[in-house]
Amino acid sequence: MKLSSKYPQLEYRQCTKCVLDTNDDPSMTFDMDGVCNYYHQYLEMADKYLPNATQRDALLEQKIDAIKKDGTGKDYDAVVGLSGGVDSTYVALLAKQFGLRVLGVHLDNGWNSELAVKNIESIVTKLDIDLFTYVIDWEEFRDIQMAFLRSSVVDIELVTDHAIFATLFQQAGKHNIRHILNGTNVVTETTLPPHWIWHKTDHVHIKDIHQKFGRVPMKTYPLMNWKVKRYYQQWKGIQSWSILNFVPYKKSEVKQRIIEELHWRDYGGKHYESIFTRFYQGYILPTKFGIDKRKAHLSDLIFSGQMSREDALCELQKPICDVDQIEQDREFVIKKFGLSEAQFNDLMCESPRPHSDYATELGFFEQYSFLSCLRRPLRAVRDRLAA
Repeated sequence: MKLSSKYPQLEYRQCTKCVLDTNDDPSMTFDMDGVCNYYHQYLEMADKYLPNATQRDALLEQKIDAIKKDGTGKDYDAVVGLSGGVDSTYVALLAKQFGLRVLGVHLDNGWNSELAVKNIESIVTKLDIDLFTYVIDWEEFRDIQMAFLRSSVVDIELVTDHAIFATLFQQAGKHNIRHILNGTNVVTETTLPPHWIWHKTDHVHIKDIHQKFGRVPMKTYPLMNWKVKRYYQQWKGIQSWSILNFVPYKKSEVKQRIIEELHWRDYGGKHYESIFTRFYQGYILPTKFGIDKRKAHLSDLIFSGQMSREDALCELQKPICDVDQIEQDREFVIKKFGLSEAQFNDLMCESPRPHSDYATELGFFEQYSFLSCLRRPLRAVRDRLAA
């Protein structure tokens, strides 16, 4: 988001460790060596969530055994979300490698690239896993995305991410599965200035923005509502687990492996399996909000020792996305949204607004935290009843 204008007195400064600077986050801080707070946050996350090499294999084996035990007598041990991207593809491959019986779940929001569809088909065929695809109602989903565009908040992708999480929990609950394997990980997804995103499970926020700017009733859109958060997460004990934190994860090596074993094809950018995501990251973010999301992703690769700062700076000299591709995507997105060029340009010219301008579930945090404390005894009661 274009925040530098709010800090006219701020002197430009770039981190000496990564490629983030005060244009990305005017409130970022630096140590005596000029290293920014995001590097120190990365180290804290790595220390908290990445087991050391001597513990990792044992902890991974324990978790896999627990998942298999919970899956005894059921059709599946775990749910895996499939987008056709690198992370979810590798999660599915690992699940098969460790002998887990997984249900693949895919959310079709109308924006899949042809390459993403082919990747998913290859994944489920090569790994011989069942796939459930939830095809979202396009008119309803389009209206929610348009509401976010009209609201001028930055995290338009919240609409898709939220629906994916809700669909995963709903399918896990339907099949009585206790575990969701997700592709989030410390080494490539820790760093992101907080004003670039919003809380992905905030259903109150989505409903408020849609109520203010939407025009089509929200009837079938999957919500991470209180039923999901209380019943599925707390009562049924469904957990989402970041398996990639328990294995060595070097992006270039992972890509090569899934290419060789699953005939996976690269789409050229992080989350570019979606046409809208490609256009959002390649055009909307830099044009309206002054954000180049590559800077965060490249910084994580620097922090995790997978890329040098010099190589990252060279990468940033290249266009965010191919110019011809962006122009094709722009034409496609405007047409699919049913907008004219003038209408779309007007939306792009609207001043960005912070997510805090709209209602949020964060006001219910204390209540939710209290209920979370009850999860363990509630699950104990449930397990006794099921025995």
